[in-house]
Amino acid sequence: QVQLVESGGGSVQAGGSLRLSCAASGRTASSYVMGWFRQAPGKERRFVAAISWSGSITVYADSVKGRFTISRDNAKKTVYLQMTRLEPEDTAVYYCGSAQTHSRIIQAAGYDYWGQGTQVTVSS
Repeated sequence: QVQLVESGGGSVQAGGSLRLSCAASGRTASSYVMGWFRQAPGKERRFVAAISWSGSITVYADSVKGRFTISRDNAKKTVYLQMTRLEPEDTAVYYCGSAQTHSRIIQAAGYDYWGQGTQVTVSS
């Protein structure tokens, strides 16, 4: 079992920045890939970014490339999502996920554990 707890969400104006954190506990040795997804009201959970165990490989959704940066600190068992130049379309609940394999890292079904989510609201 892996427990994930997100934090750092909030309300900002368009153009602003936020940094989300995801703290992992439990059997974290099995957390090969960590990813961030987001879900807006009435919509499906969508991929945002993912990072490999070493941090050497990162993948981003086209909608956030150049604005968001994913990183991880394995010593602290924490994954971060630095979000800049936020847009109203970024408004959603952001979820952190943990995957034991890297075969389907851009699909929610590829993740084994999820956090409870943190709300990000961007106003225009």
